Amino acid sequence: MIPISHVLIYSVILFSIGVLGVLIRRNALIMLMSLELMMNAANVNLIAFSRYLDNVAGQVFAIFVMCVAASEVAIGLAIAVALYRNKNSIQIDHFNELKG
Repeated sequence: MIPISHVLIYSVILFSIGVLGVLIRRNALIMLMSLELMMNAANVNLIAFSRYLDNVAGQVFAIFVMCVAASEVAIGLAIAVALYRNKNSIQIDHFNELKG
């Protein structure tokens, strides 16, 4: 069995890559994928602690997080398509004006 410290280090690296993707990139799709990477890192933590403590609650919660992530992707992709239709770009820098 893999030690929990290795899994937690992997999760921290995965989460850090996601945070860097959100902070550095200006593309809406890349930012959405980075958010999903961060959620997957949280899922890895939940599963690791669930296996370590012999409790099923972490695994069940991870399944709920995956369901929320799937709906987030669907809504985020719909928003990205709508933004592309209006501005012909999905760069975040082009969306600095608010109009109703």
